[in-house]
Amino acid sequence: MDTRGIEQMIGQMRATAEAAAGKPAATEGGEGVDFSQVLQGALQQVSQAQNDAKAMSEQFSTGDPNVNLQDVMVNLQKANLSFQQMVQVRNRLVTAYQDMMNMQV
Repeated sequence: MDTRGIEQMIGQMRATAEAAAGKPAATEGGEGVDFSQVLQGALQQVSQAQNDAKAMSEQFSTGDPNVNLQDVMVNLQKANLSFQQMVQVRNRLVTAYQDMMNMQV
């Protein structure tokens, strides 16, 4: 079983956690993190993980001998976890927005 994808996902989750904690990512020129780009990149990664899992499950269901059940299940779980993580980020953003709107100026 290939673990490179799992290690990459863990790295992405750590980078997302650091960005959410307000730690600036290492960028050239000392610039800060652009929140919209980070969020858009995370959404694209979740979408790509879901598309890859769907394609692999379709390949398995059609009987492709190069695709085994273990890899299909791992990709489906990775897609599920990344989606759940994105939902939690969205929930936190909505909560933060509501808290800011309820502040008295």
